Amino acid sequence: MKKEIIGKCPVCSENLEAVRLYCNSCGTAVEGNFRLCRFCYLTKEQKEFAEIFIKNRGNIKEIEKDLGISYPTVKNKLENLIEALGYKRESKNSDFKKDILERLYKGEITTEEAIGLLKE
Repeated sequence: MKKEIIGKCPVCSENLEAVRLYCNSCGTAVEGNFRLCRFCYLTKEQKEFAEIFIKNRGNIKEIEKDLGISYPTVKNKLENLIEALGYKRESKNSDFKKDILERLYKGEITTEEAIGLLKE
């Protein structure tokens, strides 16, 4: 059984680089300095969340059900994943508020729930 490649050094937590690639079929080996993809540097938890997010086509309600977590937790995990992939958001707070208002408008949450989320 093959193991998944790790992207972070287990000693100092810096990004790792691949220096040798090997083909099991023909035995060819290529040596050099190869950059890993952005997803290789994600934690196991971040990769699992990304998979569930994709499986559910970004449907937050379905992700909530699959993971048994609340809407704010899903949003926090998504924000963490976005940042880990190297994308920065200008304002987490305004996006969070917009999402709450959108859910309220769609009737997904009550006014009381929206107020409670905004107070968190």
